[in-house]
Amino acid sequence: MSKPLIADIHLDLSMNALEWNRDLREPVTEINRREAGMTDKPDRGNATISFEELRKGNIGLVVATQIGRYVAPDNPLPGWHSPEQAWAQTQGQLAWYKAMEESGYMTMIRTKEELTNHLALWNNGETNGEKPVGYLLSIEGADSFVTVGHLERAYQYGLRAVGPAHYGLGRYANGTDSSGRLNERGQALLKKMDELRMILDVTHLNDDAFWHALEIYKGPVWASHNNCRAFVNHNRQFSDEMIKALIERNAVIGIALDAWMMVAGWVRGVSTPENMHCNLEIMATNIDHICQLAGNTRYAAIGSDLDGAFGTEQCPYDLKTIADIQKVSAMLKKRGYTDQDIEGIFSGNVINFMRLAL
Repeated sequence: MSKPLIADIHLDLSMNALEWNRDLREPVTEINRREAGMTDKPDRGNATISFEELRKGNIGLVVATQIGRYVAPDNPLPGWHSPEQAWAQTQGQLAWYKAMEESGYMTMIRTKEELTNHLALWNNGETNGEKPVGYLLSIEGADSFVTVGHLERAYQYGLRAVGPAHYGLGRYANGTDSSGRLNERGQALLKKMDELRMILDVTHLNDDAFWHALEIYKGPVWASHNNCRAFVNHNRQFSDEMIKALIERNAVIGIALDAWMMVAGWVRGVSTPENMHCNLEIMATNIDHICQLAGNTRYAAIGSDLDGAFGTEQCPYDLKTIADIQKVSAMLKKRGYTDQDIEGIFSGNVINFMRLAL
């Protein structure tokens, strides 16, 4: 089988461009060379993503994020000191995506027609060397919506998916390492999302908020980058019960490549992929677990989260760039998955989902 098309449903591209100051039009080797000796971020010099590597890996469709967390005075997490600052950060990120569109590296997917046209381009049999990467715009954490009305503004400029929470306590919902159902503001946000028929990303919702969101939200739901709690017993991952609930909602679940989500006992800055035996087979194992729970291959997907504040120091040792995700194809084939199954997991499931949601 030639390289199947990959749809990666969680990449923090604009964060890398604006906060990490990475020009993704450069080769990965050049991005990492320019970071030699830098220590301000834990993953300096360990980048895995560039437009060249996306094209090399036949990763023609991505879900690309905006992110701007608000932090209250007593919140130790990194973030912005007002929702207005967080909103401004996301608008700078939007401007970067538009600049990449103008330079021919990206194209925004807002409608079913745009998706169809983009897929026709990537499947025309010609080399990928100059093709733009299609992106559906998502936001990771809703804190930057100063009001619920800002959601409608964002929809107008192309936002199509919203994850209400990130880590800890949020303005609309509480995320990883917290508890509590959606607050009134969060419930109003989901009501407006329902009216606009946006995609609800349940990634990072704590268990209470996860079940509350599924109870009240009627529109399309996915999990852009979540692994299985069966393998790493942490609230960041999904239990089998949660995965089955998502399957019932016809969601797709993107499997991520952050090592601490792949192997139990990871210690950031201490553990290494080699000494923790973290490799791409673990992605295949998480994909297989979802398929076994479903009894079919229609709900598993790729949501790598690569370069999401980590790089090769904290991802599978047999991955040097994002293009190496293609290696998972052979791993799945050895487990009995057919070419058609793999094409579905790599992109077909996401494409079918988007066709219904957009």
